[in-house]
Amino acid sequence: MIVAALIALFVALMALGVPIAFAMGVAAIAVIPFAGGVPMEMLTHRLVMSADSFTLLAIPLFVLAGSLMETGGIAGRLVNLAKALVGFVRGGLGMAVIVGEMFFSGISGSTTADVSAMAAMLLPSMKRSGYPQEQSVAIISASSAMGILIPPCITMVVFGGVTNTSVAALFLAGFLPAFVLAVLTALLVYYYALRLDLPTAGRFSLRNVWRAAVDSLIALGMPVIIFGGLIFGVATTTEVASFAVVYAALVGFFVYRELTLLKLWRILVESSVLSGVILLLLGLSVVYTYLLAIEDITPKLGKIVLGVSHDPTVFLVITSVIAIVLGAVIEVLPTGLLLIPIFLPLAQQLGVDKIHFLTLLVAAGGLGMFLPPTGVGLLIGCSVGNIPVTKAVRPMLPYVAVLFVGIVVLCAFPSVTTIVPRLVLGR
Repeated sequence: MIVAALIALFVALMALGVPIAFAMGVAAIAVIPFAGGVPMEMLTHRLVMSADSFTLLAIPLFVLAGSLMETGGIAGRLVNLAKALVGFVRGGLGMAVIVGEMFFSGISGSTTADVSAMAAMLLPSMKRSGYPQEQSVAIISASSAMGILIPPCITMVVFGGVTNTSVAALFLAGFLPAFVLAVLTALLVYYYALRLDLPTAGRFSLRNVWRAAVDSLIALGMPVIIFGGLIFGVATTTEVASFAVVYAALVGFFVYRELTLLKLWRILVESSVLSGVILLLLGLSVVYTYLLAIEDITPKLGKIVLGVSHDPTVFLVITSVIAIVLGAVIEVLPTGLLLIPIFLPLAQQLGVDKIHFLTLLVAAGGLGMFLPPTGVGLLIGCSVGNIPVTKAVRPMLPYVAVLFVGIVVLCAFPSVTTIVPRLVLGR
C-alpha cells in the first residue's frame, strides 16, 4: 500500500509539472507518517548523509571544468580536428559530428552541454553542405546519446558514489561500448550519405591533420590529466577533477585567451546551480528509494522480472528497455537513482558484473534522453536547430533503433564493458 501511494503520488506530481527532485521529496514526506516506525527526522538525515561524500565532491568540479573548457575555445578546435580526420569520407560532416562528440564529451562530461554545443557549432555548416535540417539534428542527437559513455561522465560519478563502485573503473568501462555505438552510428550516417548524395567535407591532407592536431593539443591534455591521474593512482577522482578545473582555467585565460572575468562569473553561477540541482536530486532520491527498500519492493519486483527469465542477458535487456523509457521522461540521472536500488541486487543475484550493469544503465538512460518525442536531449537539438520535434521524429527513429541494437549487443557480451577495467586496473 505504501509503495503504491509513493509511486502514484510521484507520478501525479510529475504529471503536474513539478520538478523531479521535489516530486520525490514531496511524495516521501507525504508517505513517511504512514510508514510505520520511520521517523520524520530520517528525511533530513538521509538528505544530508547522501551528499556527505568525498567522491561526490567531484561532481561540481567536473561541471565547472567542463564549462570552463567549453567557453574557453576548446570545442571549436576539437571539431576542426574531427573534420581533418574523417571529413574526406562521404557524409564527412556527419562523421565529424561523431568523432567530434567523442572528443568533446571527454571534455564536457555533460550530455546536454554536448548536444547544445555541437548543434550550435555544426548545424549551420551542415545546412550549407546540403544536409536536411532534421537529418542533421538526428545525427547530432544520436552522437550525443552515444557520447554519454565517454568519460568524464557526471552520471558515472554519481552512480559510483551511491553504489560504492570505483569511478575510475566506470570511466574505463565506457570506452569500448562507446566505440561500438559510434561505429554503428557511423555506418548509418554513411548509408544516408550515399542515399541522399551528401558531400564530403574536403580532401584528406596530412598537413591539415597535423595543423588541427597541434591546434587542439592543449585541449586534448585534459583527458591525459584525468586518466593519467586515475589509472596510475596519482590522485583520487575528486583530486583529478580539481586539477582539471585549474588546467581549464589556465588554458582559457592564458593560452586561448577566450575566457574573461565576466564569463568566469557566469560559469561559476551556472555551475553552482547545476551542481546544486544534481546533489539535491541525489539526496531526495535516496530518501525516496529508502522508503521503497523498507517495503521490500526488490524481492516483489524480482519475482516478476525473474518470472520472465533467469537468463542474465534477458534481464539486462528488460532493464535497458525500462531505463530507456524512463530516461525519455525523467532523464538519465534520476532514472538510475530510481532503478539502481531495485535492479542492482537482482543483477548481482544473477551473477551480472556491477560495472557492466551500471555502464548499461548509463547507456540506456542516455539513449532515452533522445527518444522521440519527449527526450530532453532531442528537444534541445530541435530547439537549437529551430525545427519542431515532430519533424525530427522520423529521421531519429533509425538512429534509436541502431543504438538499441548496440545496447542489446552489449547486454549479450559483457566482456566488451569489463575488459578494459580488468586490463588496466585488474578488476
